[in-house]
Amino acid sequence: MKKIAVFASGSGSNFEAIVRAEQEGRLDAAVSLLVCDKPQAAVVRKAEALNIPVFSFLPKQYDSKQAFETEIVQELEQHSISFVFLAGYMRLIGSVLLQAFEGRIINIHPSLLPAFPGKDAIGQAWEAGVKITGVTIHYVDEGMDTGRIIAQEAVNIRRTDSKETLTNAIQAIEHRLYPEVIDELAGKLERSF
Repeated sequence: MKKIAVFASGSGSNFEAIVRAEQEGRLDAAVSLLVCDKPQAAVVRKAEALNIPVFSFLPKQYDSKQAFETEIVQELEQHSISFVFLAGYMRLIGSVLLQAFEGRIINIHPSLLPAFPGKDAIGQAWEAGVKITGVTIHYVDEGMDTGRIIAQEAVNIRRTDSKETLTNAIQAIEHRLYPEVIDELAGKLERSF
């Protein structure tokens, strides 16, 4: 079974969904490390409660992005991590990680990319007044949500929706779709590495 790392910066709802899928036997991969750039984030407490190792760090304590990414790569190698899945990790991935895990870093984003990349995609869609948004899972490259798309699922925005109900609808899809895609990718990637 492949060992995976989840990178997160916030509450960790997608992290929890991935771990739950593993616990329920729906994920043929082991969540073996959480990487978090905000040591006080709720996701850190969730990982600790689940006995999942955590590497948390404060970027401003490093001289450069290359410096903290070098340490992250060392942590990933120490835990024999094969693949990285971003789940609300609010930093662009730099060249050190991209080279070390080329083709093995995946992100989930709450819009139908290329529409509404970057922060607060749900808010961007809400403010734009679009009638359809959704979820995208994609490979990570140097850009902001610009990597090759793996999977997408649409969400219709109803007249009765609020930003909160739209967020809930998108998160429900994320929590189902991401573990499915991770399971599929782990099987495919396992055969190619």
